[in-house]
Parts: sequence; structure tokens; C-alpha cells
Amino acid sequence: MDPNGEETFKFTSSVVGGAIPKEYIPAVGEGIEEATKAGIIAGFPVLGVEADVYDGSYHEVDSSEMAFHIAGSMAFKDAMAKANPVLLEPIMKVEVTMPEEYMGDVIGSLNAKRGQIQSMDDIGGGKMVTAMVPLAEMFGYSTELRSSTQGRGNYSMFFERYEQVPKNVQEKVVAAHSGK
Repeated sequence: MDPNGEETFKFTSSVVGGAIPKEYIPAVGEGIEEATKAGIIAGFPVLGVEADVYDGSYHEVDSSEMAFHIAGSMAFKDAMAKANPVLLEPIMKVEVTMPEEYMGDVIGSLNAKRGQIQSMDDIGGGKMVTAMVPLAEMFGYSTELRSSTQGRGNYSMFFERYEQVPKNVQEKVVAAHSGK
């Protein structure tokens, strides 16, 4: 994944000497790309994969495009088993405006959502708190903010980046997606 959160998949071939016929090489890449979409952790897609096929073998009778597709998928799964993958979550930049008397409640609420306070500023008779908060924690925040500020607080949020999910959260997500 690039720094802007864009998905990337790069596939190259450095096969020399015809170990794998050229017409089968794209099938290896397609197999890898398909496996990235199926994911490794709880079925979530794997992002930011760069793969290079550098060697292989070919059999006149048994080789087919499907066989190389499957080989690419299997190679990806084998590599991921050795790679120690992690689950990422979107982090949002959240800006909350409110009258000053509600600032403590707002900061407490953001901290309870695994938020990290970045700044607290004076703005036109009120306060603005800027924090980085995981998107998963922001569901229902509009109602919570209205309640804690008697309807006088507002917020906006923007995608900032991806970060690794804490281990305890990853365990809960994996359990929820595996039916446990």
C-alpha cells in the first residue's frame, strides 16, 4: 500500500532461460493477486504486495495456465505464513468543536475510543479538539457527541492513514470473523 492508502499490487518476472514459458507467467501473477484478495487474516485482503517470479519448472504434458495460477496462489500463501502479517485499520483525523464547558467530556470520550489527542484550540467562543481515532471506534459518535454536549458539539473526520491494529483488537476481529 502506498502512503496515501492506495492499494498496490506489483508483479514482475525475472525468469531467464525459459524455465517457465512466457505464456504461463501472467497466470502466476493472477494467482497471487487472487490470493491477496482472499486474505490471510480473517479473510481481509492483503495490500501492498510485490511479487517476482524468478524460477520454476515446466512439464510438456502436465503444465497448464491453471496449474501456474494455482502455483502462484500457493506460493503467496506459503510466503505469507512466513511473513507474520498484521491487520491494519483506518485512522481518522477527527475535529470536534464545542463550547468550552464540554471539553472534558469530549476529550474523555475520544480517549475511550483509542483516540490520541493532537491539539486543543480556541475558536470563536468555543474550543476545537483534534484527535486521531480508529474509524471502527467512531460508529455512533454523532449521537454520543450530541448527548454529551446538549446538541452544541459538532465534528468532522477525514481519512489520515492506516495503522496496525492492537493485538487484543486483532484477536477480537479474527474471532468474530471465524465464528468463534
